Parts: sequence; C-alpha cells; structure tokens
Amino acid sequence: MTQLNQLSQPNQLNQLIQMAYNHKLADRIREALAHLPDVEEKEMFRGVCFMVNGKMCICVSGDEMMCRIGAEAIESVLDENGVRQVVMRGRPAKDFVYVSEEAYHNQKDFDKWIKLALDFNPKAKASRKK
Repeated sequence: MTQLNQLSQPNQLNQLIQMAYNHKLADRIREALAHLPDVEEKEMFRGVCFMVNGKMCICVSGDEMMCRIGAEAIESVLDENGVRQVVMRGRPAKDFVYVSEEAYHNQKDFDKWIKLALDFNPKAKASRKK
C-alpha cells in the first residue's frame, strides 16, 4: 500500500502535499525578497513560486530552486555543479535553471542566484492572464 493510500484523513493528504518542498529554502527566499514592493507567492510546480512584478522569478520545488535567469546567463552557469536546465514537456525552458542545494548552500552562492533572477526579471515576459 502506498503512503498516499494509507492516509485516511484529507488533512493528512494536505500535510503531505505541503511538505513536498523545502520550507526553510522558501523562507530564505522570502526573506531575500522582502525588500521588494511587488512579490506574490503562488503554489505551483509541486512547490511555491515567487512572482516579482507579476512575473515568475524563483520557485522552490523539493530541495531545488528554479531560477528564471535568462538564456544568456544560463550559458555561463550550466557547467557549475548542481545546476541544470529546466526541461518542460521534453523541451528546454530557455530562461530557467534548477539549482540544487550544493550550488546554493552557502550565503554567497544563494545571493548569487537571487541576484541573477532579480536582474533578469525586468527583461522577462509576463505570462498571459487567463
């Protein structure tokens, strides 16, 4: 029997889903973005995404950050340990990378990823409103 099948109460399932991402990492990102006037959090990608100025900027999925840094910046960071391009529906997502804990563990590296994402944000396209 899977863990999901063993859950008898709906709130137990909700707790399991809520734990699907690293809440401490989300708190670090939340703190790093606290000085900005237009930040919104949305649950997506099995985690939480931080929208800056109405545009997806940084997400937490599992223990990884998904950073929207732009195609140019991606070319310069893909050879770093713990960094890989995001693939959606079998195709590379041109502006996004996954960053594992080994690449953001210390504060200097963490700050680098936040800065890359925030630097790209003004150039990023906003998704269409539904």
